Amino acid sequence: MKTIELAEGIYWVGAIDWLTRDFHGYSTNRGTTYNAYLIIDEKITLIDTVKQAYRSEMMHRIRNIIDPKKIDYIVVNHVEMDHSGGLPDTIAEIEPEKIICSKMGKKALLQHFHREDWPYHEITTGEEIKIGKRTLSFMETRMLHWPDSMFCYVKEDALLFSNDAFGEHLATSERFDDEVSPSILQHETTKYYANILTLYSPQVKKLLAQVTEMNLPIKTIAPDHGVIWRTNPNKIIQDYARWSNYESNGRAIIVYDTMWQSTKLMAKAVAEGLQEGGVEYTMFDLSVNHRSDVMTAALEASAMVFGSPTLNNGMLPRMVDFLYYMKGLRPANKVVACFGSYGWSGEAVKQMNDILKDLKMTFCHPGLRVPYVPTHANLHECVELGRTVAKTTKDFLSGEPVESVL
Repeated sequence: MKTIELAEGIYWVGAIDWLTRDFHGYSTNRGTTYNAYLIIDEKITLIDTVKQAYRSEMMHRIRNIIDPKKIDYIVVNHVEMDHSGGLPDTIAEIEPEKIICSKMGKKALLQHFHREDWPYHEITTGEEIKIGKRTLSFMETRMLHWPDSMFCYVKEDALLFSNDAFGEHLATSERFDDEVSPSILQHETTKYYANILTLYSPQVKKLLAQVTEMNLPIKTIAPDHGVIWRTNPNKIIQDYARWSNYESNGRAIIVYDTMWQSTKLMAKAVAEGLQEGGVEYTMFDLSVNHRSDVMTAALEASAMVFGSPTLNNGMLPRMVDFLYYMKGLRPANKVVACFGSYGWSGEAVKQMNDILKDLKMTFCHPGLRVPYVPTHANLHECVELGRTVAKTTKDFLSGEPVESVL
């Protein structure tokens, strides 16, 4: 088996999951990896483990380098089961001298595996451990994206083990950023942030400020999912800075579902108005687009327009699904509006508005409702709605004061 070396004596020993297509409701159409790393030094150190089903692959890679029983330390950067599922059997086989984790990491390990007898070594931010010619430095990164999360930094190699930050769900035989298509990598890193980390943008922003203040040289970033950033680690750091600051791209998204095509007709008319107003857009019919792909576009969109007919005094189920999914991720700094057709009650538009109010979005329109099938005059109203969204978006991006109408 070919060994993969990040720096002299530091190896990738993770596993590639070509099969997974769902990660807590987020579609992983390109699979994923569970990354673990081995440092050969006076104290041989394993950084993280893998999902239980892939532990044998990890152990095979380790055995290709060294007898696993020679491992002295295991660093647990994150306790989520895709990284710690293989930990109990690994500890039983290796019998390490120390299991290095944060205070919250120890708490989470106890709550997951109920093993008081493991050799825990709790660390705090700024603590350093010499493992020979190398020094491991630690930084707690609570709520990125679990309370136990932490970074491990190898000072001598300027190498950051970043657990679930700076990664992406991407199964590939290539291990490094310069070996993968830039467009695929950009899409998957955007999708990963949009669907996992958007909620934690304030913490990301704070963490990036701390890293900048510490003036840490970073030559390589080794996350727990996806490729290792060795050629341009600053690229992903800059992307995280943009996303955590809620910067947008000037585009709009139109997200809708439809029963008898009336709301679809309205969506197309809104799109016409957006284009006439000089704002490019992407349309998402929820019957054929996965929630996580829509959320990926929502991350950088400047405006979002939602459409649903009324069914049983409410929104169509797919719209409920998406809006509650998005509400949990809490995107910010966007212009919004809602529309929809209805037969006799018409509650869907108000219900969409109410969810978006909770997200403190900027409404440019109180909402447009049309009974049954839209007339030519109704479609003209939809075009006007699109123009209003476009104008408000441009004003918003130019820094002009824009007041929400709701």
